[in-house]
Amino acid sequence: MTKRDVVGRYKGSVLGLAWSFFNPLFMLAIYTFVFSEIFKSRWGGGDESKTQFAVVLFVGMIVLGLFGEVLNRAPGLIVTNDNYVKKVVFPLEILPVVSMGTALFHSLISLGVLLAAFGLFNGYMPWTAVFIPLVFLPLVIFTLGLSWMLASLGVFLRDVGQTIGIITNLMMFLSPVFYPVNAVPEWFRPFIMANPLTYIIEQAREVLIWGHPPGWLGLGVYTLVAASVAWAGYAWFQKTRKGFADVL
Repeated sequence: MTKRDVVGRYKGSVLGLAWSFFNPLFMLAIYTFVFSEIFKSRWGGGDESKTQFAVVLFVGMIVLGLFGEVLNRAPGLIVTNDNYVKKVVFPLEILPVVSMGTALFHSLISLGVLLAAFGLFNGYMPWTAVFIPLVFLPLVIFTLGLSWMLASLGVFLRDVGQTIGIITNLMMFLSPVFYPVNAVPEWFRPFIMANPLTYIIEQAREVLIWGHPPGWLGLGVYTLVAASVAWAGYAWFQKTRKGFADVL
């Protein structure tokens, strides 16, 4: 189903699956120009190259893209697949998993582009990049839990889809995607750190860009919290699914 979802998204287009490669490059070029040339954003010193800024920015975009794609699709998963609810016995709980698989496919392509660009511009790749699956795992679990919950709520409250779109756009600017955490005023820094994307973005940069091992303790705590959210989201989905057919 994930393969069909990926292929179906680009079916009929001239470039086909190549769009999954060009889309992140196009957005990277725009954001890099705006924030490095116009706003003069920097992570390091004044001699930092634009290519270095671009790859650091790209890491945040990959994390945000995975989270945003899954959550934005979640409220409509059951509504747009009502035939599975009404006509056949189907494990509806796998629909958010299929959506996650599609998002992971796009993230994997973006990671490949990132590592290729980093190796091309710097002449090496940090060995700590092997830890990136472990960095992403807690976010995947956490996002999947939210997706189960939102997929259920989207059946009963159609406004959820519009609300999630606003929230994910807001989180883009409340996450350290375009700026380092230490550039945020101290009084506002706790709000940025409370964002569930912040820690994953920072840890992804540690292993992909700066060549440092991840913070195992922080990832362990995050995974426990993510597992609790996933369990709660799955339990909520199973408890409310009996009412899907009546509403649809």
